[in-house]
Amino acid sequence: MPSPSNSTKKFATSILTTVNSLPVSSSSIRIPSNKRSIRKEISVTQSELKRPELLAPAGTLEKLKIAIHYGADACYIGGEAYGLRSRAGNFDFDEMQEAVDYAHKHNAKVYVASNMVTHVGDEEGAGDFFRTIRDIGIDAVIISDPALMQICASDAPGLEMHLSTQQSAVNYETLNFWEDAGLTRCVLGREVSMAEVAEIRQKTNVEIEAFVHGAMCISYSGRCTLSNHMAHRDANRGGCCQSCRWQYGLYDMPKLGQRYMVGKGEEGTDIDEPFAMSAVDLSMINHIPDIIQNGIDSLKVEGRMKSIHYVSTVINVYRKAIDAYLEDPDNYQVQQEWIDELWKSAQRELATGFYYGRPTENEQLFGKRRRIPRYQFVGEVLDYDPASQIATIQQRNNFGVGDLIEFYGPGMRHFQQELTAMRDEDGQAIDRAPHAMQIVSMKVNQPVKAHDMIRKER
Repeated sequence: MPSPSNSTKKFATSILTTVNSLPVSSSSIRIPSNKRSIRKEISVTQSELKRPELLAPAGTLEKLKIAIHYGADACYIGGEAYGLRSRAGNFDFDEMQEAVDYAHKHNAKVYVASNMVTHVGDEEGAGDFFRTIRDIGIDAVIISDPALMQICASDAPGLEMHLSTQQSAVNYETLNFWEDAGLTRCVLGREVSMAEVAEIRQKTNVEIEAFVHGAMCISYSGRCTLSNHMAHRDANRGGCCQSCRWQYGLYDMPKLGQRYMVGKGEEGTDIDEPFAMSAVDLSMINHIPDIIQNGIDSLKVEGRMKSIHYVSTVINVYRKAIDAYLEDPDNYQVQQEWIDELWKSAQRELATGFYYGRPTENEQLFGKRRRIPRYQFVGEVLDYDPASQIATIQQRNNFGVGDLIEFYGPGMRHFQQELTAMRDEDGQAIDRAPHAMQIVSMKVNQPVKAHDMIRKER
């Protein structure tokens, strides 16, 4: 592979300024040299299939524990600074410590997203922040701004850095550049194709992380200023209000003074919900073999602001699919049950994004769309007595006698039953559980475990 050109080296030097007094160490950001290490050619065969990491979103400590219980190998969280989800339940340092202790006890990892775009002054205090999370035991920081990378490398040596998807890494030369700069993993831009993933894997040694499920952005890897314009919130500094998800009236104005709403006036073409800029969601459940065979190291699920129902359902399904494929790749088949489960937590229609071609109008929420089944998370199992078949439940949404409820959990096939009776904490019979976090008990037709979930169709 050829060495970097002079322009490449000048570019690297311009964005990754080294401090002359900084001692050279493995933790410092490294500028590409004339003698770049030769990238090894990687050929993936079935006998060499690598078990990828399943990476879950965790907007709160509770969601992190649930994600790990349902099969996540790692979780990514946000701190109280430098992240892009200011409305998520971000972690303070005490919560981070509890998260790390819990994750490491269960052989899982915790990454902190610090991927904001820093303006002058935003970087103040970053060194202390990175040192603190390193000492807590955070496994890596997800980062996009070279200024924060330099601070992390100099002030918190030993803290692993992963490149955020905000940097739009979609080719192997970009990944090689960031590897030379000291990063150990790159999160690919959502705009990458599967063919590009295969080429990237062949020509780089850095770990590859890629999104496999969740929301897609109408802009290039989230580089958007719609929220700045619509709500005076800076999306690249944690303030995205998802303006692209709003309903807009789209008009054609062929002549001055004339205005016609697109999709109105012609029989059969009326648009019920004109989401002119809203993309459908990503789901790669049908393509787990492609993902693993092409050497993606970490399968990332989007959704730090999503519910416990979403996190538990999606992680549970992908855990089953990954394990089933690795156990017997020759006879692997996608189960319809997995697909049905994902639809139960879906907010929008599902597609494969950019992986198998450029998205068309079918990947945009515009016009008449498929009806998505709406399920509501109503409870979590706290305890179960096999002798009496009585489960203790913590209520999460209103439910009651006569409802058809559905239980699901890791290692079990979901099942339904009609709720015929339940009791409150005092043992009194009640018809409904209307109070938030109310504790109730009920007889269950099949064995369940703590942290199994209950939902019902709306």
